[in-house]
This record gives sequence, C-alpha cells and structure tokens, in this order.
Amino acid sequence: MRDLRDRAAWLPISKQKPIPPYTLDPTLTFYCPQENVEALDHPDVRAFHAHLRSEYAPPSVTGRLVALLLPCTKAKPYSLSKEHLEINRFLLGRGFRPIGEPDYPEALLAALPADYPGELLHNGLLRRGDLFVHRIVISEPMGLVPYEYIYHWHGRLSISARYDDPGLFEQRGTAVGLWRPDNTAVEIGEGKYRWGPNERAAYAEVHNRLSDLIAGLLTKFKPSYQRFVGYVSPKLTHRSFLTDRFEKRANGIPVSKRVSGGSVALIGVNDRQPGLVQVVPSPEEFDRIRSALARRLSADRRMTPARVRAVFASGGGGATPLILPEALAVLEEHLSGKEVTRPQTH
Repeated sequence: MRDLRDRAAWLPISKQKPIPPYTLDPTLTFYCPQENVEALDHPDVRAFHAHLRSEYAPPSVTGRLVALLLPCTKAKPYSLSKEHLEINRFLLGRGFRPIGEPDYPEALLAALPADYPGELLHNGLLRRGDLFVHRIVISEPMGLVPYEYIYHWHGRLSISARYDDPGLFEQRGTAVGLWRPDNTAVEIGEGKYRWGPNERAAYAEVHNRLSDLIAGLLTKFKPSYQRFVGYVSPKLTHRSFLTDRFEKRANGIPVSKRVSGGSVALIGVNDRQPGLVQVVPSPEEFDRIRSALARRLSADRRMTPARVRAVFASGGGGATPLILPEALAVLEEHLSGKEVTRPQTH
C-alpha cells in the first residue's frame, strides 16, 4: 500500500496508466482538489484551453452531426480504456463506420485485446447514413478533448494521453494531499480520508471553472451540431459538470459543497445554458437498465440482488454501467434522435 503522506509514492502507479509509446509527464499529475486548481495554470493545460477557445473548429459534414461527450478514463489514450473500447465496439456493431484517416501510433495495435479490430482505435468521425458522430472526451483538467486530439496535438504525442488526475474522486477516500500545508482532510480509518473545507472549496472552484469552460466551448460550437449527447456514469464528476441543479437532484448528485463560512453551489453546463446537453442515461433510464439487467441475469440462480447491483456498478467488466448492453441501447436511441425527459423545475 502506498504512503499517502508521500507524493512521490503516487508516481509509480501513475506511470502504469499511459500505454506505450505514451509516457507519463510527471508535471501533469494531480492527486487532490488543490492540485487540480493549480492544474488550470499549468502551461500545457492553459495552451490547450486557449487553442480550444480561439483556434479549434468542429468538423464540417453534409448531414446530421451529433457530439457524443464521453468520460475520460484512467487508461491513456482513452480509446484503449475498457469503457471506450466497448462503446466504440458497440457503435461499430450497430453500423457506424469511421471515416477519414486515423493517426494512432501503430504500437497501440499490440495493446488491443484479442479479437478486437484495429478500427476501434480510429479517432475520426463515425458515420451511419446521414448521421455523423463526433466523439469528445470530458476531461479534468483539459475540459474537452476532441477525439482527433487523443493521440497527437500540435505535432507531438498528445498531452491528453500523458496525464493522471485522480484528484477529484472524493468517494475513493484517497484523493488527498497529505503532504500539502493546506491539507484539511480527516482520516476516517483504513487509510481512507474525508475531505475538509479546503478540499471541498478547491473541488467547487475546479468544478465551476471547468463547467464554465465546457459551457462556453459547447455554446460556441453549437451551430455545427444537431445536438450534444453526454453519455456519463451516474453520480460521478462528469455528470455533475453537465447537469443543472434540478438534474443534479434527480440524479442524487450534490448541488453544493460545504466550505468554511457557508457553501458553494456546483454550477453545471445546463445551469449556464439550459438544455444544452442531453445527459444520458437519465435516472428513469437507469432504472429501466437495472430492470432489464436483472431480467437478463435471472437465469443464473446465483445472481442475488446484491450481485446484480455489483454487475451494474462495474458494467460486468471492471468498468462502469456505461458498457452494459442495456445502457448502450439507450445511447443509440439518443444518438438517433430521442429526446431526454427533463426533471420538473420546482
């Protein structure tokens, strides 16, 4: 077990996450909320944000262009994570085909699981008929990473495949900077910690600055897209970035963080631009997914309700519910045009 009091003890774990030829940039490691605040001033992160704000333009197509917002992952590049592999494999299986030329390093082919086609590494648009899907990754601290930047950016290996940021995941109990003078986390036993006021304040600052960045970018890009679909796990930070306060309550997500002297509201993209992003699956759709999953697993008599919940939480494959066939079917519905039922605003 690593010593959480020693920042250097985190680095060996972080170095395992990028897949060769990618390597970790130690200056792009952020292990607690306070370091995430500092991340926003990292020269490479600032340059990436500036490029998105002033230079980046979405792809142009003749047809319907939908932006599919996907969560970032601990595996880098994202396309080799369990979540992205299964999402992309599903889309290929449903008739979507990549267009254009990919730019992945050939060495990544060796990292694909057996029987997974090289097409899964393609980072261009996906097309089915007149429907084009542009994949964009929601990342802390990058904000948004268009899929065309997951391998290279500005002629070099992309920074989006060379960072590690577990520092906003409070529920893990380890996203703390015990070595920092501004640490206020409190040990709750068995090597786990609860955030204190400084961690909560830093989280709220990063959350709101990144959601403001994402909202501004999506608003700027909106004329290019038919709609934005955010395919994100329940109750995690990516969903919080996107949802408004009513959606947060419906999803069981905190709407604020307690800090010294009061609380700070967690502002999402849909607070800033109501209805800009369709956040899916909705809570009602997750209920439907759980029921369908239970029916699918009912033939196995060993499947107790607790085991069904465990399969749901991991997607049945050490990942998230997003890779469940039942959830992926919901995603396809929304890519094809199904609207989200928004929660009541009272």
